[in-house]
Amino acid sequence: MRVSFHLVALAGLALSVAPAWAQTSYPLTLDNCGVAVTLAAAPERVVTIKSTATEMLLALGLGDRIVGVGFQDGPVPEPWATVGAGLPVLAEKLPSQEVVLEAEPDFVYGGWESNFAADGAGERASLAEMGVATYVSPAACRSVKPVKLSFDGLFADIAEMGTIFDVAPAAEALIAEQKAELAAIVPDSRGLTAVWYSSGTKAPYVGAGSNAPAMMMTALGLDNIMGSVDDGWISASWEAIVDANPDVIVLVDAAWNSAAQKKTLLAENPITSQLDAVLHERYLVVPFPASEAGVRNVGATADMAAQLAALTFDQ
Repeated sequence: MRVSFHLVALAGLALSVAPAWAQTSYPLTLDNCGVAVTLAAAPERVVTIKSTATEMLLALGLGDRIVGVGFQDGPVPEPWATVGAGLPVLAEKLPSQEVVLEAEPDFVYGGWESNFAADGAGERASLAEMGVATYVSPAACRSVKPVKLSFDGLFADIAEMGTIFDVAPAAEALIAEQKAELAAIVPDSRGLTAVWYSSGTKAPYVGAGSNAPAMMMTALGLDNIMGSVDDGWISASWEAIVDANPDVIVLVDAAWNSAAQKKTLLAENPITSQLDAVLHERYLVVPFPASEAGVRNVGATADMAAQLAALTFDQ
């Protein structure tokens, strides 16, 4: 009885102090891709570059903090489409430092580390000197090699963003929702192999073993034919794919290289036209913005699981 009372007392204490735990203490200093970032307060004026950055903030209810977007990879999906449609577009591609600074941001959130270059949004050190903090999606670090991406790591990234913006309760709710959706996905048990075809014509650019493609294929129960390569994506060869003869081909649907275009190329290319997956159109389709590490990975994995369950292999 004493143990039970003790646990109840602790639970009551946790409930009474939970709001204090949810608050971020500033100044906040964190390490991001090997760069020390210090924030005096929660960012109020944010420029987001790449869809993954924009959609992360929209999912956390922070659309009103975004003062400009650049390099968006596709339309913002529901339930964020209404807010997303009203965001100021600084550039269709990568905005220059001058354009970024005109938006008067106190925080620039990039989907890729390469966004922060002298001929791009500006170098991180240069922006910091002007009082603008910067942040890179951790899975997209290049100066520091990121660890192999996992859904737990992705949830940790969401939690960190919740800390940065002092919206931990929203981050915790989003993580709980995504964990529940992920838990409902039943991995395919047929022992299928797959290749993740991102882009490229003469040479296919495919998902390898350490980033979002590998993470999502594992959750689907698919054996990635390029999974042994310790990288996020690699330039492969059509010959290597033909030799592996994957059961399933994941097609990334991008505005500049659509899934339909990829299907046509695979069917017309003499090297790939006789692949079983091509002959029987055993494809899974994922939107480009959901193919990189971000808040859309869980939903995209669930969608592909439904596509995969509908495929038959009795021909």
